[in-house]
Amino acid sequence: MKKILLLLVVLSFSLVQLKAQEPTFVKGDKALNLGIGLGSTLYSGTYYKASVPPVSASLEVGVADNILEKGVIGVGGYLGFSSYKYEYSNSGWKTSNIIVGARGNFHYPLVEKLDTYTGLLLGYSILSHKYFGIYGDEDYSGSSSGLQWAWFVGGRYYFKENFAAMLELGYGVAYLNLGIALKF
Repeated sequence: MKKILLLLVVLSFSLVQLKAQEPTFVKGDKALNLGIGLGSTLYSGTYYKASVPPVSASLEVGVADNILEKGVIGVGGYLGFSSYKYEYSNSGWKTSNIIVGARGNFHYPLVEKLDTYTGLLLGYSILSHKYFGIYGDEDYSGSSSGLQWAWFVGGRYYFKENFAAMLELGYGVAYLNLGIALKF
């Protein structure tokens, strides 16, 4: 019973502390995220090797604030790229993925200097494949494209007023994106 009471006291102090935070991203702010991904959504397995690790860039502008008291809505563009190679016995194929899209984010401050958000991406994915091999003159290539959507959660911790470390978890060019963010 004492542990439950202690937990309730800690939670109530935490909520008071959370309520006191000011937004780090507000209407009119612009933020550029540059990230490198871990855990690609393209391919994984024994014979797959990353030719180019998943990289992404997004630019966001704060368009509305005072949502749910301190929340901010931001919108912007997204560009992601990754390339993988499947190779077995000196033959296989190379696959690349480009994602171009628009993102909408909802920011809500939870901790000082930490910009926490969740959002949706709606875009277009361009996949291309090229076969290579040692068996004869086989030379195949192809491409496929389609709509891409993703949900993600993220955070930017600001070391300075305009420089932050960025982390996003979700579905896009990678499951986890780590990088930097520049606010201007």
